[in-house]
Amino acid sequence: MTEQTTIGQQAPAAKRGGSAERSAEKPAVRTGTVLQRVILPRDEDPLDVRPLYLDESKNSHSHVSGRTEVTVPRSAKVSFGTYFNAFPASYWKRWTRVDQVVLRLTVRGSGRIDVYRSKPNGDTVHIEGLPVRSPKAWTTAEVKVALTPFEDGGWLWFDVFTDDSTVDIKDGAWTTPLELPRQSIGVAITTMRPVDAVIALRTLGEDPAVLSVVDRVFVADQGNVRVRDTEGFAEAAAGLGDRLHVIEQENLGGSGGFGRGMYESIVNSDVDQIMLMDDDIRLEPDALLRSNAFARAATQPLIVGSHMLNLQARSRLHSFGEVIDLGSCYWRAAPGAVTDHDFGSKTLRKSKKVHRRIDVTYNGWWMCLFPREVVQRTGMPLPLFIKWDDAEYSLRAQENGYPTVSLPGSAVWHMPWTDKNDATDWQAYFHTRNRLILAALHSPYDVRKTLVQQGLKLSLRHLLSMEYSTVALQQKAIEDFLAGPDRLFDSLRTALPDVQALRKNYSDAKTVPSAREFPPPTFDMVRAEHMLRPPVNPAVIMVKAFEALLHNLKDPDPDAVNRPQINVPATNARWFLLGNLDSATVSNADGSGVSFRHRDPKEFRELGKRVLANYRRLAAEWPRMKRVYRDALPELTSVESWGKVFTK
Repeated sequence: MTEQTTIGQQAPAAKRGGSAERSAEKPAVRTGTVLQRVILPRDEDPLDVRPLYLDESKNSHSHVSGRTEVTVPRSAKVSFGTYFNAFPASYWKRWTRVDQVVLRLTVRGSGRIDVYRSKPNGDTVHIEGLPVRSPKAWTTAEVKVALTPFEDGGWLWFDVFTDDSTVDIKDGAWTTPLELPRQSIGVAITTMRPVDAVIALRTLGEDPAVLSVVDRVFVADQGNVRVRDTEGFAEAAAGLGDRLHVIEQENLGGSGGFGRGMYESIVNSDVDQIMLMDDDIRLEPDALLRSNAFARAATQPLIVGSHMLNLQARSRLHSFGEVIDLGSCYWRAAPGAVTDHDFGSKTLRKSKKVHRRIDVTYNGWWMCLFPREVVQRTGMPLPLFIKWDDAEYSLRAQENGYPTVSLPGSAVWHMPWTDKNDATDWQAYFHTRNRLILAALHSPYDVRKTLVQQGLKLSLRHLLSMEYSTVALQQKAIEDFLAGPDRLFDSLRTALPDVQALRKNYSDAKTVPSAREFPPPTFDMVRAEHMLRPPVNPAVIMVKAFEALLHNLKDPDPDAVNRPQINVPATNARWFLLGNLDSATVSNADGSGVSFRHRDPKEFRELGKRVLANYRRLAAEWPRMKRVYRDALPELTSVESWGKVFTK
């Protein structure tokens, strides 16, 4: 027979054994370590973030009094089985020495608290229920849970039921009896957008718990407008005090900015952990505390990555984890990982696919934490400017015995890659060159055939889509890769200007605010409607590609050079449509403007010949390039080499 404990009454001595023990008592001095606070939305947060913190029924609405205090209304049920408040037990079981957690809540009111866990398949198991009978005085509730059953997946959470009065909860936390030693964080932010950087700095300085673990904040200011000259900087700086160090340098890209933060953390501070953080994010500050605690409790040094939530649709999670497929040398969702999941429409408790533990090979540097030892043993980032530096670093760290974990419940809001198309703009150069470098350094396979087949197919698609600037950039990237690693450090300063200068030669790279700046199209989308359906049968794809190829070798309609035949939305800008046109205005995927593309048979032929020659050369020289880049890796990633860059 289960013994009942009522919160607000004298609790009997807790029984030993089983997966859970509970008690209720007056607030007392607490021992152990907080792993994850129970948190609520901030005042400035939009309402669509609420499902990430509270799972409420349609007829109940809890009153949030602060970041750690909430009132559940009468005759209601509210679940804390949410992204930010459920405890990702399987990750702590797999990667840390924590074998038991204690849910601690300070409560007042009349109702009930029930603790649940989930299985890897999403099934729910009730653990323990505690009646609450303390309408006036604050009391403490505790539930102890062993992490034994969480090897392959599962979360922990609690629900609150109220009777004829409200229930107040404050200062809730998932804790461990273990005393984890303090480890300090050095936060490294790289910025080209000073307004965003100031917002991030202000958020960091607002939470005393965050400030208790943050010893340094390094800002690599690489923009034309300086952070110190931005409205609100003085207030944000005051919140951080002498922790803040703003370093003004020329634009060395993401790897140069993050590399500066790593360099300062290792050379000019004694911080125990280094947290890399993008500037164009909205920060959930508790993510720092959770990453910090996870790394402190880990059974081995490891990289702790945070998830990306969608900045434009706040309740949506971009992905539960990603991997690098070293056979194709592309990143993709990890096996079993859910992508673009909307917690606003389907809660964590009702989403069967989000309970399995997901193993990853890297985490993006929108927010990622590195123990000092990992950086000292793995080295600095590669000097890649942008793209693939985060993926390459985790692969290199893994080879040194340091895995990467993407920790649920630790996240920032960021623009997801699905809302961009940076593989066709100026960043196409860095995507191509840096992917080749990563493949040469880390793929255990002979990927020449894969790289050539993928490259030829992709180049043809861009050519048929009249994206001549993209193809030109990709070919420059291959040629620069084949030139070897000796120029990589110099390219931190020269690659972007070179890319921008090259793009000026192509009309498809020039953007105007709207298609209204061009004459009206000669025919509308209705005329092209039959061309919008993508071919799926391989034989049909071959026929369509051949027809489009023949069309692109013919002279275009002279009028199409100055007047678009059609206005094409970004979602419809596909080769099987554009490959049969002579010109079109095409919207950018991020809504930033419109480009005018017109067909040029001469450019089509010249770029096509260059594509064939470069991929033939890439296949022939691949074994040698692998040796060259692997031999150069120690120098490319040494603190000393990067120190020369920063003092140049």
